[in-house]
Amino acid sequence: MLRGGTVGRRFTILYAAGFLGSGIVLLALTYLMSGVRSTTPAEPSPGASDLTAAREQIRALQSQLADAHSRQEHRWVLASLIALVVMAGLSLVLGRVLAGRVLRPLRVITAATRRISAENLHERLAVTGPADEVKELADTVDGLLERLEASFVAQRRFVGNASHELRTPLATMRASLDVAVAKPDPAAQTLALAGRLRTELDRVDHLLDGFLLLARAEHGAFTDRTLVTLDGLAREALDARAPDITAKGLAVHTEVRPAVRTRGSTTLLSQMVQNLVDNAIAHNEESGWIRVTTGGDGGAEARLVVETGGRVLDQGEVDRLGRPFERLGAARTGSEASSGLGLSIVAAIVAAHGGRLVLLARPEGGLRVTVTLPSAAPGHETVTA
Repeated sequence: MLRGGTVGRRFTILYAAGFLGSGIVLLALTYLMSGVRSTTPAEPSPGASDLTAAREQIRALQSQLADAHSRQEHRWVLASLIALVVMAGLSLVLGRVLAGRVLRPLRVITAATRRISAENLHERLAVTGPADEVKELADTVDGLLERLEASFVAQRRFVGNASHELRTPLATMRASLDVAVAKPDPAAQTLALAGRLRTELDRVDHLLDGFLLLARAEHGAFTDRTLVTLDGLAREALDARAPDITAKGLAVHTEVRPAVRTRGSTTLLSQMVQNLVDNAIAHNEESGWIRVTTGGDGGAEARLVVETGGRVLDQGEVDRLGRPFERLGAARTGSEASSGLGLSIVAAIVAAHGGRLVLLARPEGGLRVTVTLPSAAPGHETVTA
């Protein structure tokens, strides 16, 4: 019993068991000590004329005293048992109260630690009180949070600074290519080389944009937080990618609920939806299909679902797609199709907005991506387009 349950329950049982054990021992000692009898009064010396009558009277008195003592002991044992049962209940209540008071600082530390995430690592427990084991634990957790915050800040600063710094040599290389191509009668090899280099420079530029967006999303500091409709973002993303959808022969099915709204960065949420649509187009089969659905649960959540058909995927590989540079059935780097940052950027944006991202390999084949965000007055009418 003591190995299962919460610490508070175990403390309560231990307190109650200790109290009852000591109470039982105390009652046993009291009962044993109450068994000591006083000596029987000496009988009168023989020779009295009424000796026989006196002896009979003494026996009668002794019998009455014995009966009275027996009844008294019975009442005392019964009263002791009732008192023990009452005190057992009181000991459970008292044990629960004491356990709650003992564990209250730990509950405060646990609740505060749960509220702290990558977006608010600057917060601290800041537990006050005597320098005991609980304060030592809280100070240790604060020290860990401080080291984590320093590491996160340094990583984000490095990614942002490196991405900005790399734009200068990229611009220089583009300018050099333009100068080489602009010369009179450039060689065919020069033109071919310039075209390949421009393609690679575009890929690197796109990769740097992804790094910057990922760093901003992970930082979670939005200056453009406003009310955003997911159905509107979904329609805009599909309209912007219409040529790519037509070129691949994809059928698009939408079921959007109007006014499915959340609060956050318009730029980041728009990029999130665009990345989901881009991923659905790029990793789809020819003449396949895409289904986009928006909705909610009636008030608390706003939901965006993007589904695609295709081959059957392994769920273990799908679970890793939220990490940077992870791809399905391809090397971690060197893929011409994508930078490997699309879904990792989506995951960072969703986390920064307090939402959830679920990637599910459909049993029939293809991928189902579900984004759940805190709702802001969602609508109730369903529109199918």
